[in-house]
Amino acid sequence: MPRTELFLAFLATAGLFACIPGPAMLYTAAQTLARGRLSGLMAVLGLHLGCYVHVIAAAAGLSVLFHAVPVLYLGVKLAGAAYLVWLGIGLFRAKAGGEEVALPGLARKSARRAFIESVTVEVLNPKTAIFFLALLPQFIDPAASLPVWAQFLVLGTLVNVMFTSTDIACVMVAGALVERLRRSSRAQRLMRRAGGAVLVGLGTHLALQRG
Repeated sequence: MPRTELFLAFLATAGLFACIPGPAMLYTAAQTLARGRLSGLMAVLGLHLGCYVHVIAAAAGLSVLFHAVPVLYLGVKLAGAAYLVWLGIGLFRAKAGGEEVALPGLARKSARRAFIESVTVEVLNPKTAIFFLALLPQFIDPAASLPVWAQFLVLGTLVNVMFTSTDIACVMVAGALVERLRRSSRAQRLMRRAGGAVLVGLGTHLALQRG
């Protein structure tokens, strides 16, 4: 596994991303409100399984390239750090409630249909692939006992489990959560600014960190 301090930084970063309301939360909440809790849970399961496609792709591709071209490892690391800073600045600049998330049209569907569609949506989501390619290399330790590809799988799985846990919580309290986010623009503003500060700080730290 990565060094303890690197692993703790990873858990903090992944936990922050998991707790910031985003498209997956709104999607599963909408499924729950429109079609019931079972469809919401099946949608969460579909997103969870679809996400492993991106985890495996990252582990299979980047690990080989990192071994062959060490300079590429540094380049991706810096690009990922810049991506974190960019996300943080975006949270600072975004106006509460000003960002609309496009949700797929929700016709009356069975829980099985919700699961299949959710897998497809996640597999074909380029933002998920970019997220893993930008985030995971920041916390890979080439000197660790586990090979790079195995670290990708472990860290990617942990990220996926964190996101799925918050999605499940969202399904269980979908109505109250969605209504609160819609009404409280101040809460959204404070949450975005706090998250932005953490992301900018992490991105800057990781860019300057050796190894």
